[in-house]
Amino acid sequence: MRKLLTCVLIAFISIPVFSQVTFQRNGVYDERPAQYAFKNATIVVDAQTILDNAMIYIKNGVIESVGKDLQVPAGTFVYDLKGKRIYPSLIDIYSDYGLPELVRPAGGRGFGGLPQLETNKKGAFDWNQAVKPEVDATNDFKLNAVKAEEMRKNGFGSAVVHSPDGIVRGTSAFVSFGDGRENEVLLKGKASAHYSLDKGTSTQSYPVSAMGSVALLRQTYYDAEWYKKGGSSQERNLSLEAFNEMQSLPQIYDANDKLGILRGDKIGKEFGVQYIFKGIGDEYQRLDEIKATNSSLIVPLNFPSAYEVEDPFDAAMVSLTEMKHWEMAPANAGALVKAGINFAFTTAGLKAKADFWTNIRKAIEYGLPESKALEAITSTPAKLLKVDNMVGSLKKGMIANFIITSDNIFSKDNIIYENWIQGKRYIISDMNVTDIRGVYDLTVGEKTGLKLNITGKPDKPEYQITLDSTKFTPKVTRMGDLFTISSKFDKKETNDTRLSGYYDGKNFKGEGVLVDGMQIKWSAIYKEIAKETTKKDSVKAKTPEIGKIIFPFTAFGNEEKPKQETLLIKNATVWTNEKDGIVTNTDVLLQNGKIAKIGKNLETPAGAKTVDGTGKHLTNGIFDEHSHIALLSINEVQTVSAEVRQEDVINSEDVNIYRQLAGGVTSSQLLHGSADCIGGQSAIIKLKWGENPSNLLIKGADGFIKFALGENVKNGNNPSPSGRFPQTRMGVEQVYMDEFQRAKEYEKSWKDYNALGNKVGVIPPRKDIELDVIVDILNKKRFITCHSYVQSEINMLMHVAETFNFNVNTFTHIMEGYKVADKMKAHGANASTFSDWWAYKMEVKEAIPYNASIMAKVGVTTAINSDDAEMARRLNQEAAKTILYGGMSEVEAWKMVTLNPAKMLHLDNRMGSIKVGKDADVVLWNNNPLSVYARPEKTIIEGAVYFDIEKDEQIRQSVAKERNRLMLKMLAEKTTGAATQRPTPRRNQHIECDTIMEMLDAGK
Repeated sequence: MRKLLTCVLIAFISIPVFSQVTFQRNGVYDERPAQYAFKNATIVVDAQTILDNAMIYIKNGVIESVGKDLQVPAGTFVYDLKGKRIYPSLIDIYSDYGLPELVRPAGGRGFGGLPQLETNKKGAFDWNQAVKPEVDATNDFKLNAVKAEEMRKNGFGSAVVHSPDGIVRGTSAFVSFGDGRENEVLLKGKASAHYSLDKGTSTQSYPVSAMGSVALLRQTYYDAEWYKKGGSSQERNLSLEAFNEMQSLPQIYDANDKLGILRGDKIGKEFGVQYIFKGIGDEYQRLDEIKATNSSLIVPLNFPSAYEVEDPFDAAMVSLTEMKHWEMAPANAGALVKAGINFAFTTAGLKAKADFWTNIRKAIEYGLPESKALEAITSTPAKLLKVDNMVGSLKKGMIANFIITSDNIFSKDNIIYENWIQGKRYIISDMNVTDIRGVYDLTVGEKTGLKLNITGKPDKPEYQITLDSTKFTPKVTRMGDLFTISSKFDKKETNDTRLSGYYDGKNFKGEGVLVDGMQIKWSAIYKEIAKETTKKDSVKAKTPEIGKIIFPFTAFGNEEKPKQETLLIKNATVWTNEKDGIVTNTDVLLQNGKIAKIGKNLETPAGAKTVDGTGKHLTNGIFDEHSHIALLSINEVQTVSAEVRQEDVINSEDVNIYRQLAGGVTSSQLLHGSADCIGGQSAIIKLKWGENPSNLLIKGADGFIKFALGENVKNGNNPSPSGRFPQTRMGVEQVYMDEFQRAKEYEKSWKDYNALGNKVGVIPPRKDIELDVIVDILNKKRFITCHSYVQSEINMLMHVAETFNFNVNTFTHIMEGYKVADKMKAHGANASTFSDWWAYKMEVKEAIPYNASIMAKVGVTTAINSDDAEMARRLNQEAAKTILYGGMSEVEAWKMVTLNPAKMLHLDNRMGSIKVGKDADVVLWNNNPLSVYARPEKTIIEGAVYFDIEKDEQIRQSVAKERNRLMLKMLAEKTTGAATQRPTPRRNQHIECDTIMEMLDAGK
């Protein structure tokens, strides 16, 4: 009778409850209300509310009531769940379920191929293919039965689905994992707006860099604002209309990594947008900075597998960053909780959805509280999506999305029995299955001494038969309490003995056929609980020990960021770069980040540290005027890319920062490359190893921008025709003339608009972030550093500048500067050059090593730069070459890598020399800094020691010790049978002016 009633109940509750009113039905209509009650359950209403022996009543797919001692209407099917639990079904906040698979374009999208300069998308849409706010996942969503079933088995009831394609990706749909029509499972259209810096499937050339993506997104915001203020009367743009419409939705930004979150937050603050950032699970590495964004996060659970490091050559390919992240990634969520950062989990990025529960339990093992884990998959995503009135908890009026479990949802032995979605039942595991696990004495005919061991889970038991030390794995078929077993009982047997029988609630009985065909009876008598199912003492598992965070999260990082100190450097030979020149036996006091005193026999202030400079040389730090280190992007590929900013792509994790500190460099100008006539805006930084990108920037520095002349900008070295204007040096000049004329007209349009007393009904000019920068050049608020080689082009650009009444600040490379030094001096231009490079390409064939000294003697402020991460470590030696080639004095040679670059970048009022009141950016050398034997012993920035040669040795030993510890841990992990991964060889890219990079991940 009980089984019959169960069958009737199952048949009835399988009726769909969210039927489509407007759809015709093929069959009879059944309009009976679908109402069910589930009693005697432990109901987890939300992470804070748990009801014991409670009831939940649902009707037509909606929760009517939750509580104790509820009265339900007659005709309600009551389900007794004594000993079981009910949780809200899970929500995946970041999914592409049900959407078309993206097909990435083949081949490169920059130099080396035919560029697509304009959009090929037809219609009144945005000028750039990567901007597609008009994409609405609601229109493209199609049910996927296989993937829906997979998600249901893991307890998920709903998801936000969007197309992860492009920079502006459009809007999402909020759908359930039900199996009805699309009309039935679509819970909410336009649920959220989505962004990234990945151009996706766009085949358009621009942008090719992360900084180009930032600029494109920023310009889109400004264009949308202009469109809203009246621009729509000048052009119809369906993309901008859609962009404005989606601003009221939750804004989700795929940040790619920890630095991407900071980058995205900067964009958000510019436009008053609070993004929800989707990360990659490395947020623990920059907790303070991420906390300061006040953002919520979407966090994946795709923890990396241990690397195979048995072979030393393989092990050498695994970076310390990768090793430490393998160990610390599971602790990410727990760290976010401790920091007070709100987050939701997603299955995005998992190789297999089945890893979801394994990894979330691992996160709990590593310190994530269970209550926060539950919030991260239920109420938090619902609140972030503003659908917490529909899903995420079990309250009156909400959709009946819930799961029935055997135990605590995070227990390893928990079984998800059923997943109810929109009031419809989906059976995951039979909750009425009998638990048969245990150890049994098995008798088969005359054969005794056999053991039947049943372990595993109640719904998925695992079987093993043993005879003494011999083990057999039988094939078992189960239908309720009926069993068919096939197995060998002797290794010599070639065929199986076949048994058929039933479970009587404690023991097994039945009949069978032996290998020789003889019919026999068999039995399995229960003896004891299987060892696997024996309850362990309720001792809380100890959180695994992990290494420490270092800043930055790479080799040579520090557990604490360097701090400003009061330092007295005594009895050193001081290269002042001032009128005193080089002074011996002199003390220098560094205090509050500044040079406080210079003199002999200075008293040591209270709390100051004393550094013995006897026999050593103290200089100010080297300033590299032309560098490309610490950047994720170097070039954009438009003829004019003034809108891009190097500060948007600073990679504070680049080990070249530390390496150059070890060479005495304290500051660098990070320049755009030379692919464009007008490149991007520079970033001028101090090499504060361990700080975040924004803290590297020199506050209050003037703005600079990269221009370029010659072969690179006209694609002279490209074997394939690029199709991009200009193709000749004459065309380069016209680009400049046209751009500055456009900027003058643009500025006038804004002046005319701003001068209006009454602006009502007047459409403002469109803000153009490219032309804004060019206007700043005209107004002497931003200054040019120009890549240059040939004298004719150098003269040309000075002529263009004088035509528009401004000066070119600096010619960099300037290999034929010795030919035009007099004109450069008259113009007011500076020169930043190489010491002795020549003949490495055609336009450098007339370069000479005397170039720097000739320009300097003519009166041009001249610097020696690196343009190379390796050369920057030896700029002191590059400066010394001007003594050999041209007879420069030691003092003037040293200024070429210190004071002169500071002058060029308008920072000599605070940097470039050792003078009271200037920044305490100094280097203590073991020898004359122009000697090939000189090595920095301490490199100090604003009074904080960022490189110390003695500490460096300790760090190297610490890195080796940490790597060894982690490798041993990985080897131990492998012995447990855990998944591993082969190390991937990587080639460090040598970055130069013409390098094209598409890199967003600082770890790559």
